[in-house]
Amino acid sequence: MQVYKRYVDVILRHHKNGEVQPLYVCWDDGLNYKIEKIIGKARRASPAGGCGIRFACMIHGQQRNLYLEKDKWFIETCKP
Repeated sequence: MQVYKRYVDVILRHHKNGEVQPLYVCWDDGLNYKIEKIIGKARRASPAGGCGIRFACMIHGQQRNLYLEKDKWFIETCKP
């Protein structure tokens, strides 16, 4: 299965200690998906290319990988 990067907007909480916590992933069509749970957080490379801080998340009942790559967010997807 080919994996692609899809850049997305993210609504997040920026804590006073500098930590960031993503809350919602926002698609271009105006839909916002709540991040139900963050399973893990670690610096990782993506099979789609690029690297950054990977947030393994539960979104809409599915585990998805959301990355903070420098100052942009992307999610791994099966569709380009």
